[in-house]
Amino acid sequence: MNAGPVAGALNFELPEEIRMLRDTVRRFVDRELIPIERTCRDGHKLKPEVRARLTAKAGELGLSGYDVPQEYGGLGMGLVAKVTVWAELGRSIALPSRGGEVFGPNVSPILYHLNDAQKNRYLLPTIEGKLKWCLAQTEPDAGGDPGSMRTTAVRDGDHYVINGTKRFITGADEADYAQVITATDRAKGSRGGITAFIVDMKAPGVRLLRAQELVVDDRPWEIAFENVRVPVADRIGEEGDGFRHAQHWLNVGRIRHGARSIGVIERCVELGTGYAKQRVTFGQPLAERQAVQWMLADSFMEMHQLRLMVYDAAWKYDQGRDIRTEAYMAKMFGDTQSFHAADRCMEIHGGMGLATDLPIEKFWRDQRSMMITEGPIEILKMTLARHVLRTYG
Repeated sequence: MNAGPVAGALNFELPEEIRMLRDTVRRFVDRELIPIERTCRDGHKLKPEVRARLTAKAGELGLSGYDVPQEYGGLGMGLVAKVTVWAELGRSIALPSRGGEVFGPNVSPILYHLNDAQKNRYLLPTIEGKLKWCLAQTEPDAGGDPGSMRTTAVRDGDHYVINGTKRFITGADEADYAQVITATDRAKGSRGGITAFIVDMKAPGVRLLRAQELVVDDRPWEIAFENVRVPVADRIGEEGDGFRHAQHWLNVGRIRHGARSIGVIERCVELGTGYAKQRVTFGQPLAERQAVQWMLADSFMEMHQLRLMVYDAAWKYDQGRDIRTEAYMAKMFGDTQSFHAADRCMEIHGGMGLATDLPIEKFWRDQRSMMITEGPIEILKMTLARHVLRTYG
């Protein structure tokens, strides 16, 4: 959203360059992803030859490094442009729901907050594709409540000694290093007692315990840290700053949830509308039945609401504003309504909605899982309620 030509007016049109970006990504999705979405993966990962072809195609279209700042050789797109990309990619199940990397190496936002020495050692090699990372925050007893984290880091001279277990860590099996969120003062919890570190995945005491089988196409890992010695030089920021760094990553991640959900809802509306027009029961197309019409209308309306919420949050972020509450709302509304859209689309398709020939069942599984990851709906709603009570009390 931009200021309109008249003082005080609002302009809800995307800038021309972002509209062109949207059209380019949509063609990429329609031509390259949707046709192969049921044959492109081996388990939960892209087949190597498919990844190579899609990466080359993304490079030809000028999409490589779209989320990397210009100072590091990327396109330096703002969040408004990024959500445009994420929304279009959300229309297909071809790319893994957590990490596709056909647009260049995946770079954690936390890495841009490293000091210069750490950037040279970790950020730049990551951007160049030489290193891979994972974020280790969730624990068996501390998922949505980071203040109860039990993985500890105890200072010992010029090192910290880390002990604990992390669970549901995506990409841990391929990571060269982990961004590990630990408790350095459990009494303070998330209010100054959480610290982040970069930990070499080959360091003595780091063990991959098992891959967790999930209902979705993701195989996150459980990791044990047993007396892992980490140099003070590999601490991210100051002691006690870890929760702030993690929340920065999660705020952008939650907006990504909302943006992806836009694409999911749109594809479900496309599929539902097309099938409703062609499927005839009792001598009449499904599209003539009010029950089906209302399902499509509800999803269409929710897609419009979500698009406004996501772009509003992204615009504020690009203006340097705090978007915590907007991020909560975008994730809650997006994940919930995209699951409902997939559920309605499945209902419209009947038995075919359950078939793996179509992407509907995967949208249904993925979006249900999204309601839990990166902040369960109930916890975010509780936090949002606190904001409401403070603001209007």
